[in-house]
Amino acid sequence: MSDAPLISVRGEAVLEAEPEIARLSVHVQSQESDRRTALDRLTERNRRCLDLVESYGDAVERVETGGLSITPLLKYRRREGDVRAYRGTVWIKIAVVDFGVLGELVTRLGDLERTFVSGPDWELRRDSEVYGRAARQAAHEAVARARSYAEALGARLTGLVELSDEGLSRIPDAPVALAAAYGRAPGGAAEEPEPIDLEPETQIVRAAVEARFTATQPDLEPR
Repeated sequence: MSDAPLISVRGEAVLEAEPEIARLSVHVQSQESDRRTALDRLTERNRRCLDLVESYGDAVERVETGGLSITPLLKYRRREGDVRAYRGTVWIKIAVVDFGVLGELVTRLGDLERTFVSGPDWELRRDSEVYGRAARQAAHEAVARARSYAEALGARLTGLVELSDEGLSRIPDAPVALAAAYGRAPGGAAEEPEPIDLEPETQIVRAAVEARFTATQPDLEPR
């Protein structure tokens, strides 16, 4: 085993970047005394919501149905009883890439009947170049720190023994929700709502590595 001195360091990088995707979560509901009517109303409102989202074209990157349920609501909570109503819910997940239309889309969705909107959740893409840039900066920081230690001891780096990636992470902020509980009531005003101003949330990406380097023998003579 080599008796060359080892220098172990940790390199870290924290970057700020603009988000690349805004995700919305939309729940469309119906509630009727008859199961079939509840399903028909839900189908109609779901189609109206999807038509609205799809009208934005390439500004919306992805639309997915996250789930659907038709639930009987009983007259009595503590024992089995007659069904008083049926509640239907469709969960729609939306990924928006053009933030210029986001405020308008959110308010128009919230204006739909019996519609609940939450979000936006701001994100970077999984393959965003920001993650690679953060990893490189963390590695450069480790090399610079090890070189600084070596120079302080009158030595120089001669090789890399190990580089361990602690991983990349996005530092989450407190969640923010924007909701319109049931949209506008039937027969309400038909005017388009004013778009809400939404400012993209800065994304913070952290990368860290641990590294070990070999070095020449230090010069420990007093100067």
